[in-house]
Amino acid sequence: MKLVFPGGEHAPVDLAEGTTTIGSDAGCGVVVVGTGIAPHHCEIALSSGTAVVRATDSAPTVLNGRQIEGETAVKEGDLLLFGRVGCQVNASDRKVAAVAPVMRAAPEDDGRTRVRTALPRFLLRGVSGATFGKTFAVTDNAVIGRQPDCDIPVPAEEVSRNHARLKVTPDGVRVEDMGSANGTYINGKRVESGLLKPGEELRLDTVRFLLVTPGMDAKQQSAGARVEPAPPPVAEKSSSTTLWIVIGVVAVALVAFAVLHSLGKI
Repeated sequence: MKLVFPGGEHAPVDLAEGTTTIGSDAGCGVVVVGTGIAPHHCEIALSSGTAVVRATDSAPTVLNGRQIEGETAVKEGDLLLFGRVGCQVNASDRKVAAVAPVMRAAPEDDGRTRVRTALPRFLLRGVSGATFGKTFAVTDNAVIGRQPDCDIPVPAEEVSRNHARLKVTPDGVRVEDMGSANGTYINGKRVESGLLKPGEELRLDTVRFLLVTPGMDAKQQSAGARVEPAPPPVAEKSSSTTLWIVIGVVAVALVAFAVLHSLGKI
């Protein structure tokens, strides 16, 4: 099998029997440097003509538009995406020009062929619970839930089997609750349907995600978060309570004085 990088990020790679590591680290078998590429991004194991891809870092690896979890089989014609770098899986004896079914010529044909790869517009980054530290590519109409076959699987009991559906829009991700038991929240507000913008938080009961875009820095990620209103100052309430206690004590003292005076004790 061969990996072909239409963007020129790497020369075509003939996969040898065994395991080939792909990432930005200089020690990887295939060194690819670009936005969203982890040091040891993933690895492809080839045995007797059969290949599987394994994600080895928290950065997303996408196969034919769907982010992989664990080990997934790959075959000729598949499209792989590492961060924002795409490649196609070809047969070793096939020339690059033979991938015409997924190619589109440039507006002014300069003789080269290019493969169109679907780059993720948005990413969900886990910030709590079972998905902490993991990043998921958001594809249109992706389902997030507890079932392993969900587009974004979340192995947590408080998450419903099919919890919410995600729809990609130009401004963000439209989140639609799918009748979950514990609810879907955007920035702390429960929604049946709502727009999640970059930098904002998606919460499925206690499991929280942050919506980001590739290349977003930490300051930009937090810029869109809505601030919860602060509770009223505790000190003011305490002062009011103390005042009423003092008034009560004075009233009791006055009544006691009047009673003792009428009895001739004072």
